[in-house]
Amino acid sequence: MFIEAYKRARSAGLLRALCNNRTIEATATLEIVRGSIGEREVVEEAMDGVTHVVHLVATVKETPDLVMDVTVKGMFQLLEASRLSPTFQQFMLIGGDAAMGHFFYKHPAPVTETQKWSAYPGCYALSKALEECMLEQYFVQYGLNGCCLMAPWIMGKDDFRYHTSFGDDLFGGPSWQDYRGVAADVAAAIAAAGAGSTVPLALDADGAALKRNFIHVDVLVECMLAALGNPVAMQQKYNVSMDEPVDYADMAAYVEASRGIPSIQCHTEFHSTWLDNSKAKVHLGWRPKYDMKALIDSAWEYYRSSDDPRVVYYPG
Repeated sequence: MFIEAYKRARSAGLLRALCNNRTIEATATLEIVRGSIGEREVVEEAMDGVTHVVHLVATVKETPDLVMDVTVKGMFQLLEASRLSPTFQQFMLIGGDAAMGHFFYKHPAPVTETQKWSAYPGCYALSKALEECMLEQYFVQYGLNGCCLMAPWIMGKDDFRYHTSFGDDLFGGPSWQDYRGVAADVAAAIAAAGAGSTVPLALDADGAALKRNFIHVDVLVECMLAALGNPVAMQQKYNVSMDEPVDYADMAAYVEASRGIPSIQCHTEFHSTWLDNSKAKVHLGWRPKYDMKALIDSAWEYYRSSDDPRVVYYPG
């Protein structure tokens, strides 16, 4: 998804993708290196002659046996290769709001880049916090030119419609049928009707409509391009999100008004969060072109061709 969007946005120059689980075809301007980021030889091959490193995702989610060897060791090896490379110019980490707790903890005010790392339980969020910490220390230790774009859950194509699914094709969780207010037989009927047939009106731990942050992949890529090669971004961290989080009550009202789709209340234990994207706007001149309505419309109006099957690598 990132590579496709990036190629659309940047037609000049040679790209090299380090891939492990995913299959991407090489082109005249896209080289492919295959292997694990946890293997030093693979990283060295991928980094040969590179000027800009965009570290998208090297995660094994909740897999304690692998997370340190892949995510953390892989980040270290990329940073070491960067600082030792004679051609290196800039390192960009696409971080995640898991590092600041996502919606697991209360944030009474909008979350800015000064928020301390506060990983939620599990090894995945811990690994995201460690990645950011490691990058920051390379700023301190070696004066490395790098930046971090901290993104919430990233959506593209029809992803957001599947975010509302009550079935196994759910994308970007949580599992809606597991929450109070949704009877098992009702959840089964909604799942059978297909993703987007009924949407969850998620309530937070206090009983108010849950607010959660998202970003469309095209908007994230636009911010990446604004930061690449930009001296203002040196050793900076930016929240990259929509201007406002998705309010599940507003979402339910909009899909009903625009598409006649009903909603069902889901009582969760989560807390509303609001990522403040002001710094990226001021520093980079970037503006997110998607709001909640655009995110919904693009997802419900997207139709896949027969050669574009839906594959979910990280259900969440």
